[in-house]
Parts: sequence; structure tokens; C-alpha cells
Amino acid sequence: MRVVRAKGWLAGTVLTGVGLAAPGALAQQAAVALSELSVTSPSPIVPLNGSGTASSLPTGVLPVAINTFSPVTVVTADQIARDQPRTLGDALADRPGLSASTYAPGAASRPIIRGLDNNRVRIQENGVGIQDVSELGEDHGVPVNPLVANRIEVIRGPASLRFGSQAIGGVVSVDNNRVPTFIPERGISGSATTGYSTVDNGRLGAVAVDAGAGNVAVHADGFKTAADSYGTPLGIQRNSANESQGGAVGMSFIGDRGFVGLSYSHYDALYQIPGGEAVESRTRLDPRQDRLLARGEFRPLDGPIAAIRFWVGGSVYRHDETGIGEDGRDGIQATFKNREAEARVEFQHVPVFTALGTLTGALGVQAGRRTLGTAGEAGGLLAPTDSRSNAVYLFEELNVGNGLRLQGAGRIEGDRSTGTATLFPGDFVPVDGEDPLSYGRRRRFAPKSISFGALQDLPYGFVASLNGSFVERAPTAFELYSRGSHDATGTFEIGSADLKKERARTIEASIRRAEGPFRLDATGYVTRYTGFIYKRDTGLRCGDDFASCGSDDELQQIVYAQRNATFYGAEIGAQLDLLPVGNGWAGLDAQYDFVRAQFDDGSYVPRIPPHRVGGGVFVRADGWFARVNLLHAFAHTEIAPLETVTPGFDDLRAEVSYTKPLDPVLYGATEVTLGLQGRNLLDDQIRNSASFKKDEILLPGRNVRLFLTARF
Repeated sequence: MRVVRAKGWLAGTVLTGVGLAAPGALAQQAAVALSELSVTSPSPIVPLNGSGTASSLPTGVLPVAINTFSPVTVVTADQIARDQPRTLGDALADRPGLSASTYAPGAASRPIIRGLDNNRVRIQENGVGIQDVSELGEDHGVPVNPLVANRIEVIRGPASLRFGSQAIGGVVSVDNNRVPTFIPERGISGSATTGYSTVDNGRLGAVAVDAGAGNVAVHADGFKTAADSYGTPLGIQRNSANESQGGAVGMSFIGDRGFVGLSYSHYDALYQIPGGEAVESRTRLDPRQDRLLARGEFRPLDGPIAAIRFWVGGSVYRHDETGIGEDGRDGIQATFKNREAEARVEFQHVPVFTALGTLTGALGVQAGRRTLGTAGEAGGLLAPTDSRSNAVYLFEELNVGNGLRLQGAGRIEGDRSTGTATLFPGDFVPVDGEDPLSYGRRRRFAPKSISFGALQDLPYGFVASLNGSFVERAPTAFELYSRGSHDATGTFEIGSADLKKERARTIEASIRRAEGPFRLDATGYVTRYTGFIYKRDTGLRCGDDFASCGSDDELQQIVYAQRNATFYGAEIGAQLDLLPVGNGWAGLDAQYDFVRAQFDDGSYVPRIPPHRVGGGVFVRADGWFARVNLLHAFAHTEIAPLETVTPGFDDLRAEVSYTKPLDPVLYGATEVTLGLQGRNLLDDQIRNSASFKKDEILLPGRNVRLFLTARF
């Protein structure tokens, strides 16, 4: 498939006009972009062998980006169409090294990377932060629907420096064509998908269309999902229904030297919170967001600058938390409002030829501002805050030769956070007749980060890498200034305006092979945190105000605290083609991952995912794809004080699908895929050790889903 495209750079900023191309075309385009720009180029969806592409991998085994310095997990458009996830957590939870919060399954489930979540994991769409409040509370959904994404990347390690200190744990980057970057060969292309799931009577549909002529490209997409309260092995999980809808329109001008474009998107949803008091009060949330995004690229004909790229985005977000209040009436109990803007500009210099090798790289500047407001019960949780940041960063790569590449990256920020601080007693127990003192406070931070890496080609297609980084993170406004009840999460949260910067030192080693009958992606890491910020359970229980702490039992008192901690772990994915079948292969796949997180006194960091191991068999040939796989999670016994042990579980999955190419002149579509997928076929009781609600809710039981996708 021939497309007019603006070439891209760096993971998460893919500008290679991939649109909704067929998987094979997508792989070819990504490989072309990689060869054109070797410096931290987009993680490619590369062909894995002569008979298949990465997009045809089984769901649990991921394409391997062999020319990047940090592990990059890729979820392709083909995998999204088969899995049909309704949240980013759903899309990523079973990948090695990744899990999800599953606070409200199918609605509020934020990705967790190597045991890190919320304000250590940046979520972005087309290079700009998602600009919501999902990191403020696990009950808050992310206003992104994966159904309209072309690909989802999870970027870990040094490459995350490009996006800010709040990406200290990694970046979840959703890429779609909402700002169009290509013109289809036939003038129009797109896809439509629909599906039905039995466990929750789930229904969904999504359509995306790209079109254009001359130098003008346009894009439109829309989606709608709905599900009833889902079933578990113990019965219906009450108050777990959800629905969402939204879409986007965009237009770009594409020229010989670059492009510039603009898009508008809207998202709204309504979902219930299962478990505990939320069921009795019928708690539900309705996030709404309107968002503008502009992107562009210009490549000068000559001079020291090879390319200039920019990203600008702004949004208005709001959600109400509705339920039955203390007065017995059903109504809005709390409101969260977020206004945010972000801009980033990058200058990629031309290659510099030195005695040591070819040097390529880029300099970038970034700025952002966020105002967060609350009302109702949430007004007691957090008074209005104003956060601003400015940063400059640099990436350089030296191609030494003989398969050796060296990389260095650095970033410095200036962060300012303004809000209302509250002075609580040292033991967080109220004093009769005294209210905690509140006062205006402004904190300034200057986080600095640096990383170095080496990548070496090895025999038989293996590639080894070694990275080291030092990253600082400034505390967020809600870590500094939280001061009250959050009924949806069942917590009474207390911030500390005196928190210091969080520092992380990481060593990471990887070995990968993305070609031939045996593919491997294995990474091990150790991270040492100084001043790790976490939510500490004090053991006290509170009502809706601080005076009730110690005498009420409704809410769990949580204090933002700092301690030194060490995280270490590994993630491994492998695939082996055993027998040729038709024009494809039958084979085996396997995965394993774990993370251990401990404070210096030997106690464990709370809410860490369990050790997991999995594997199965697959066949992909002549348009057919079939797979049976078992993922086993071990009992999570490495628990923090006041936590409970989480039992292990077995998640048996199976899938069969068929993809048939079609004549677009005759049928109006280029191909259609029809399939069945089963999850938790053993109907096991699955609890998530990383969830605040693990003792209150079970994840969905046995589920069979029918899916249909057409591309044109």
C-alpha cells in the first residue's frame, strides 16, 4: 500500500502514515522509518520471519523493538481488534512487566508498569499527555478508548526522559491518526469493529475513516461501548455496569517538507464503582473531556537542523461522583475539574561525522500548565491547585560501528506547585477542639535526570543492551496538598507539603531477538529509590472530616509519606515456531515476570503485582489464527503492613479467528476478520493484588467474546 506520509522519530511520535493499513503494510512502513532515522527511532513492528509479521503474534507475546535502548511493549492494531479492550489497563494487563489497577473493571483500570502507577506513569495520546485526573484516584477512568488506536506502546527506561519526570516509571503512548499524517492511495481507508461479550452482556462498536486528496488529509472516528454488571464465579458483581462514547475529527496539510494538522476529540462515559460502600451508595462517575491537539513537522532543505517538530494540546475535563449521600438522597456528591495545556518542540540536528562514529540526536523544550479544582465532598479532599512546568532535554546517539551504539540523554525541569497546605498532628489523630491549620503554600522544584546506554548486535540476530539512569521526580499537587475524604476510593487522604524530590537510580540489561524461528525479549532491572513517595495506611479509620478519624470506620486513612526503597524484577517473553502449517507455523509461546519492592527495613511496598508465568500453543496459517494459553499468577504473600494475602489464580484463554482478503471493488472492504475469544475459561476466582478493592471484588468470570473487524 502506497501512502503519502511525513516520516517520524522517537517512540510515541510515529508520523509514518500507518493509518489503518493492513498488518503487512504497517510492518513495512515501520521498518522503513527505522532505517531512515536510526537515532531512537520508532519501535518497529518488524517481520518476525518469512511467513508472518509481528502483528500476527499471539496476544501474550509481543513484537520486539530491537533497535531501541529501552524495552518497548507494542500492542498492534491487529491485537486491539482481537482483544477489543475497553480501557488501557485491559489492553496491557497480561503483558510481561505490566498489570492494571482494575478498580472498576472495564471502566477505571489504569496501567501499572513494574509495580509503579498513577503519577509515575505518563499516559499520552499522539505525543501529548492525556490531561485527566486518573492519577489522582484509582476510581477515575482514563478518557482514552483503545478501540480507535492504531497502536499502543509502553516505553520504559531512558527514552521516558523525553516526556517528563512524571514518567519515571514509564510512558503509555496511544497512537492514532486523529491528526492525519497520510493520504490513502485510493483516497479513503479505514476500519470498523464490533463485538459482544457474554460475562457482562457487553456491546461495542468503533469506526475510523481516513481520506484525502492533493495535499489535504482528513480523519474521523467514533466509538460506543456498553456493558451490564459482570458475572463472577460467586455471582453478579453488583454496581459494575459501564458505558462510554466519543469520537474525533481532524485535518492536516501535507507537503513535500512536512505537515501541520489539528484535531478535536470528545469523550464521555458513565460507570459504576463496585465493592464496599460504593455498592450501597450506588456510586457512579461520568467523566467528560473536550480536547484540541495540533502537530506538525518541517524538514529544512539545508542547514544544521534536519527536522523541527511540535506538539500542542489542551483540554477541559470534568467528572461528577454521584450516589446516595448521608442525607439519603441520590445526587452529586463530589466534582473534579481539570484544565490543562502542554506544548513541546524538538529540533533534530543533521548527522555529525566524528572520529568515533556518526552522532545523531535532538534538543527539545517542553512547557505545561494545569489547574485542578474540586467541589462537594471533593472540595475537602483538595483545594484548587495550580501546577506549572518548563523543561529542556537532549538526546544523542553515537554509532560507533561493528554493531555498537552508545546513547546519552539528559533533562532539567523547573516545576512550581501552588495550593493549600494543611498542618495535621504528627500522629494524624485529631485533637479535641482544634482544627488543622490550613495556609497557602507554593513549592518549587528543579528535577534533573540523566541516562546512558549501550546497544550491541550479537551473532544469530541477538541484540544486547545495558542502560543506566538517574531520574528525579517532583511531588505532585495532590501528594503535597490532599487533606480529606474521597468516598469513591474509600480513603481519607492526607498529603505532605514538605515532601522532597523523589530520586531513582536504575540499571537495566536486556537481550532480544526478533527474527527467525525463535524470538526472545528478556529484561532485568534494579531501581534504587531515595525518598520514594507512597500511600501509607496509618491503620486509623475516618468519616468525612478529620475530626472523625479514630472514631469512625468508613474510610481508610492514607498519608503520603517518603521512604527509601528498592525495586527489582524481570520480564521475559519468548516464541518458538515448531512446525510449518500451510503458509504459516504452529509453535509455542511463554512468558514470565515479577517485581519485588521493599523498603530499607525489609518491609514490602503496598499493592505490588504478583509473580506470573504463562505459556501455550498457537497456529497461524492461511488466514487462520488459533491459540490456547494459560497464565498463572502465584499467591502474593510479600505484603505491606495491614495488607492481606492475595490468592493465586489460573487464567485459561483460547482464541480462534479467520481473516479473509476481499476485493474492495466488489465488497467495499479489503479484508474481514471474524473470531471467538475465551477468557478465564476455568471460571477461577481472580483477585488483583495491586488493587485497593482486591478484598471486595472479583474480576470477571468465564467470558466468551465474538468479534468482527472489517478494513477498507
